[in-house]
Amino acid sequence: MDTSNSKRAATWLTICTAAFALAHPAAASTLITGAAVYDGTGAPAQNVSVRIDKDVIVAVGALRARKGETVIDGKGLVLSPGFIDAHSHHDRGDYADRAMPPLLAQGVTSIVIGQDGESAAAFSDIAAKFAARTPAINLGSYTGHGYLRDKVMGVDFKRIATPAEVSAMQGLLAADIKAGSLGLSTGLEYDPGIYSDHAELLALTQTAANLGGRYISHMRNEDITFDAALDELLDLGEKTGIPVQVSHLKQGVVDRWGTAKGVIAKLDAARARGIKVTADVYPYEYWQSTLTVLFPKRDFTDVEAARFALTHLTTPEGMLLGFYAPDPALVGKTIAQIAAARGEEPAKTYLSLIQTAEAWKLANPEKGRAEAVIGTAMDTRDVADFFAWEHSVLCSDGMIGSRHPRGAGAFAKVLRLYVREQKRLTMAQAIRKMTAQTAEQLGIAGRGTIRKGYKADLVLFDPNRITDNATVEVPGALAEGVAMVMVNGVVVADKGKPTGVYPGQIIRRGIY
Repeated sequence: MDTSNSKRAATWLTICTAAFALAHPAAASTLITGAAVYDGTGAPAQNVSVRIDKDVIVAVGALRARKGETVIDGKGLVLSPGFIDAHSHHDRGDYADRAMPPLLAQGVTSIVIGQDGESAAAFSDIAAKFAARTPAINLGSYTGHGYLRDKVMGVDFKRIATPAEVSAMQGLLAADIKAGSLGLSTGLEYDPGIYSDHAELLALTQTAANLGGRYISHMRNEDITFDAALDELLDLGEKTGIPVQVSHLKQGVVDRWGTAKGVIAKLDAARARGIKVTADVYPYEYWQSTLTVLFPKRDFTDVEAARFALTHLTTPEGMLLGFYAPDPALVGKTIAQIAAARGEEPAKTYLSLIQTAEAWKLANPEKGRAEAVIGTAMDTRDVADFFAWEHSVLCSDGMIGSRHPRGAGAFAKVLRLYVREQKRLTMAQAIRKMTAQTAEQLGIAGRGTIRKGYKADLVLFDPNRITDNATVEVPGALAEGVAMVMVNGVVVADKGKPTGVYPGQIIRRGIY
């Protein structure tokens, strides 16, 4: 691409988008011209213009500017639907910065929360809180299985639920889905979901299926017993007919590195027999979770289990503390470094860190999380294979303020690494995985495609410049190369900088 065109486009874009933002709310329509338009369906780029009136796309094609219409010249840039983060935790912190700069810098216009079995409240309460102080982006949510268990079972959750308790959870889930929740999410490696049995999950997924909801799951295991965990998810999909999505699909065990193609073959076979299974993936070989996640038996005195985890599932050098309330000075250090400073075996340091954090939680129940760790545990080949699978979409699994760079970099990294550098995917394929396909897999209507009648969530970016800058050392570094972001017809970012308007809307299941 001619760089002079890109510079000229950026100049015109700044003038036009600034004028549009200052005119908010605009009375006249807006026309975007000159860009290479990828509509999100996977089709090649088109040389068309896009007209927006209020919050909706009203025309796509060979269009002429109307008198008084705001014109955005996108020459030299790509125009695509705004990116949808299929699995996010960006709501933590209650949108302290309503502009959500790390998201806008990547072109993300919608996030989906309530993941890993976690949702903060009933969907109607989440929606009301969002509407009272909207951020710049849109929000959809699942209903967390952990939330349901907490409401029904309280602190007595380390057991199988009774039939009466399951029935109560079904009632709460049904009310949530009717209010607009996308469906049910589980976090079966975490408390309290780890204590549920298959019958409980089957009852809840059947409730969600009956109401047109979906099921998304951080499965019971992503390493040693991965196969059994996947079989459980597929069984739920087969028996209830509900669409099932594997959250952040990975092979998180050294012994299974390089086996992604075998997993994909199993998923394809399941789809061939009618199971509507899909996945989301983030483009990093390291995850972020709790120190306890690698102990399925929850025995934090078992030194052999700790040794196994630090040998087969990750390494002492690959476990970096991202948050540690009992001793914040340890943040940014690995278990290997902490163990060396203490002069002890890493496995014993691992257990000690967990035990101290668990004691801190008991002493400070009102303060929430005690720790988080970034674990290097995946092979880059597997990550790329999983993302390239026809039925996978992109997620960040990110959180603003986290030590993991995925929240500020995932979408830009895909466009830089898999499209521009490795050419693993075409631009059309990558955009589809971040827009229309995500909307389809999550049951989001009226977004994710540049089409007449769809919401005007749009991003203009330079395909030659877009790149991620976030690293473990500087996890909040903003991406570059996004020229303009529009949410519901309003320009919320110009040249990567927020414009100070907050038109985000709540996304309800199947409702435009």
